[in-house]
Amino acid sequence: MALQFNDASAKEAIESGKVVVIDFWATWCGPCIAMGPVVDELAEKYGEQAVIGKLNIDEESEIVSEYRVRSIPTILFFKNGEVVDRSVGKVKYSELESKLLPLLG
Repeated sequence: MALQFNDASAKEAIESGKVVVIDFWATWCGPCIAMGPVVDELAEKYGEQAVIGKLNIDEESEIVSEYRVRSIPTILFFKNGEVVDRSVGKVKYSELESKLLPLLG
């Protein structure tokens, strides 16, 4: 199961330098809801190697503004505190996994 981030915990994870995956979503967003199980599956498989979680854009805004998230679902991939990749819109598990795996090596 993916973590539930707030602004503070997301910032802490990013600053740790670890590989971090953040799913920006909202309860009213159909494609976001559809992506939930996909992100959970990614977290279940790679949660030991990366910090993977979700951030509700209606409850938290600091990180949303800082990384200029304009549409959802947006998934940002971080390594060493920097955004290294992103995915926007509803995508397949295999696409997220293909973005994550090179970061873990």
